[in-house]
Amino acid sequence: MIVVYTSPGCASCRKVKQWLKDRNIEYLEKNIFKTLLNDAEIRHLLMRSENGSDDIISKRSKVIQESRIDIDSLTTAQLIQFIKKNPSVLKRPIILSENNFQVGYDEEEIGIFVPAELRKIADQNCTNNCPNFKACGTVHREA
Repeated sequence: MIVVYTSPGCASCRKVKQWLKDRNIEYLEKNIFKTLLNDAEIRHLLMRSENGSDDIISKRSKVIQESRIDIDSLTTAQLIQFIKKNPSVLKRPIILSENNFQVGYDEEEIGIFVPAELRKIADQNCTNNCPNFKACGTVHREA
């Protein structure tokens, strides 16, 4: 299952959700301001990111700038508590599946969330003559 961490008013979040809807890909949306993220969930996000906190935390966020906190000096436990109290520091959207992780909307990279079965079908069968080319052909070009 794909999980998309979003916030209201986030244009990139809307793009990701629309991209997934256009391809009939199921996802679970978690609004970071309405859904309290638990310690295990935040730890999992940190572990999945290649560069740790740098990938998911906006160091330019107002909270970090005003508090003058040095994110890099925090222990993992302190960082998790800081994120729980200040979810606005998270970059958005964060897209997560069993095998893939992406922060932000990147039109070239988001194709990794298309199920392998669909990519295989597109590779083998989708041509301009196909009635589903608009959806399937786009997947084929993106993958």
